[in-house]
Amino acid sequence: MAALGIGKGKLVVSYDTSGGYYASRLWWMLRWVGHREVAVLDGGLEAWTEAALPLRKGEERAAPGDLVASPDPAMPVSDVATIEANLEGGELLVIDARTAERFRGAPHPLDTASGHIPGADNRFYQLNLTSQGRFKPADALAREFTAILGKKPADQVVHQCGSGVTATHNLLAMEVAGLKGSRLYPGSWSEWTSDPARPIATGSE
Repeated sequence: MAALGIGKGKLVVSYDTSGGYYASRLWWMLRWVGHREVAVLDGGLEAWTEAALPLRKGEERAAPGDLVASPDPAMPVSDVATIEANLEGGELLVIDARTAERFRGAPHPLDTASGHIPGADNRFYQLNLTSQGRFKPADALAREFTAILGKKPADQVVHQCGSGVTATHNLLAMEVAGLKGSRLYPGSWSEWTSDPARPIATGSE
């Protein structure tokens, strides 16, 4: 990241052409390693071109930056041991960002096993977007996530998906909604299902 020009005082704007879920992973990763000056371009490249803003072809590189990775305690992560321990205690609310079909147990070519982590809830990440591919207003996102969280505070929420990418979209959406402090389980379903001894639930519960 430093070789790309990222360092102190440098604002990074992340964007993609996929509704923001790749961009949100970069947003999360940079904040996790301690770079706070990062944002996601709402609507991505499509919004940029719709606004008739300029584009360039080819590759451009800035001068190297001075970024030094220093994990940010405000961006904690959960590991597989934490999720395993939570099966009994239930202090954490795990939110799965995959489609409802994959969550319920429909086979998918990316999954080595079908279903979800027992006790998890489902929030497909694309529900965070309007039909125009922009993030919903903060108050709408707050209502929708609060309906899932109930009385659970945001700092007891763990996001997961198939491999720790689209889950960051839900994490960012909660931040937009003012529900700050949730965390990512980076290993997600891929790590969970790597050990056949770990339990798997199917259906909507």
